[in-house]
Amino acid sequence: MNKPPKVLNSPSVELLEKGDERISVKFKNVPREYVNALRRLAISEVPTLAIDDVVMIDNSSVVHDEAVAHRLGMIPLRTDLKRFVMPHDCDCKSTLGCSKCRVLLVLDSEATERTRIVTSGELKSEDEEVKPVSNEIPILTLAPGQKVKFEAYARLGNGKSHAKWQPTSSAVVKDGENENESILIIETNLALKPDEVILAASDMLSAKIKNFSHTIHDLGVQRGGKGA
Repeated sequence: MNKPPKVLNSPSVELLEKGDERISVKFKNVPREYVNALRRLAISEVPTLAIDDVVMIDNSSVVHDEAVAHRLGMIPLRTDLKRFVMPHDCDCKSTLGCSKCRVLLVLDSEATERTRIVTSGELKSEDEEVKPVSNEIPILTLAPGQKVKFEAYARLGNGKSHAKWQPTSSAVVKDGENENESILIIETNLALKPDEVILAASDMLSAKIKNFSHTIHDLGVQRGGKGA
């Protein structure tokens, strides 16, 4: 007697937790490989804005220009993925960039009577929506009589190019309470909202699967043509 065909349970997604920095999503009857792919994409390919080029105009502090530039690059910036494109995808085709692919931030600070800490809150952006996620991130310390002045350019990039473009501070997949359950937990640096990170990673995964499917179909057509 033939066995009845096995009925596959439908996949489902349940939001367990959602906050400003953290999101937790439960996947049921979804291959763990797909959930882990979302995790990896969230870490390495979902883009954010980060300072990528600094033009130092004046720096009389004890911190070298290169160290200042590195610290600036690691300051998370609020990012709107709908408004900006990756530099290599921008139709301006300019190394300087344009309003679609780069944002200018400037800082002009001086210590007069006492030593003071220059923080991210002193960065002035040409775009009101693109600014540091916190005003309290220290950049450098100025002694009386010292000053720093520069122009900084932020561009989109992703974590596989440099950690400064990584939107996640933590991304893990763990087992659920029941069989065939996986829980994806993502914490962000606030450059993007947690749900924005997951949705962007999901769109990327979908595009990769479609591209792979097209490649396989094309391969089948080529082989069929040769064998005809």
